[in-house]
Amino acid sequence: MRKPSIGITPEGAPSIGLCALCTLVFALLGCSVLAVLFLMLSFFCCNFFRDPERVVPQGADLAVSPADGKVIKIAAMPDPFTGKPRPCICVFMNVFNVHVNRSPVAGRVTDIAYHAGKFINASLDKASSDNERCAYQLEDAKGGQWVMVQIAGLVARRIVCRVDIGDELARGERFGMIKFGSRVDLYLPDGYEPKVSIGQKVLAGQTVLAAATKDN
Repeated sequence: MRKPSIGITPEGAPSIGLCALCTLVFALLGCSVLAVLFLMLSFFCCNFFRDPERVVPQGADLAVSPADGKVIKIAAMPDPFTGKPRPCICVFMNVFNVHVNRSPVAGRVTDIAYHAGKFINASLDKASSDNERCAYQLEDAKGGQWVMVQIAGLVARRIVCRVDIGDELARGERFGMIKFGSRVDLYLPDGYEPKVSIGQKVLAGQTVLAAATKDN
């Protein structure tokens, strides 16, 4: 049986290392206030860049959340690739959430589109069209077209993409992260419906966000 573990995502190593080094330097110099400040920042960075293992649901025709956080919107929104309205579930991440993003379903990455933009509050509706973002199109085994969009927020300044077009992803597999507060939108294909409600807290790779309708 595999023991539960909480790792640190590789993108966090520079920030954690810098804060830890500053803590040591100021402690050796006798600057206790700065040493304590950077010690607190070190703990914050360790918490922010944590990457815990998740129990991924194994049932058929399920889609898990691509991000930790809170569901802030469930509505039809324009598909970033086609422009056509599709059901979309928006998950907002604050600075205390895990920021590693995971694939909602098993499938192949068929397209990736990065858009430079602003850094307004990610919880606002216009963030999906105005903010810096990276959209991923994913095709599942039945031909269903899924779209995940990483959206930078008020504090976030870097979207991390770990995949390329043509890569195969398992359900719940890590595909990237966003540094600091941000948001991920998930566009559903035909035949799927949301299984969460606005205000509900979700976990990436573990909470079922959508499922196939009974007649699908």
